[in-house]
Amino acid sequence: MNENVFEHPAINLRKNKKIVYVAMSKHNFYFRRHAVKFVLEKDCVPISPYGIFDYFLLDSVNRDKIREANNNLLKISDELWVFGEISDGVLAEILLAKELGKKIRYFEIVDSKEIKEISKEEVKFEEGLEKFKELI
Repeated sequence: MNENVFEHPAINLRKNKKIVYVAMSKHNFYFRRHAVKFVLEKDCVPISPYGIFDYFLLDSVNRDKIREANNNLLKISDELWVFGEISDGVLAEILLAKELGKKIRYFEIVDSKEIKEISKEEVKFEEGLEKFKELI
């Protein structure tokens, strides 16, 4: 090996991949790692707010700072993928993604481990938010 050349497998792994923002309700927090795994298996790069900020950093930081950070992560993403029911926070992310012209995909969580893509007509909302169905 040439002493002036650094060799590592990561050096050759430079393929550009689609960046996917992972959106889900706090009620599906338990599912966050499964969603990240799913996105990786689809050969995309996940950006998961729950992976970065956990759940609002245990309220050690103002929630609006985290929401603003999430919005900036969504801006640099290529697509928004929604997992499970739509909460008010996820609805806000969908509306921002639409405003930014991002592709949005919806997925149902089946039996706490399986993921199935669904149409926006099949999407479920958390209680009280069904009235906003036409916005998505």
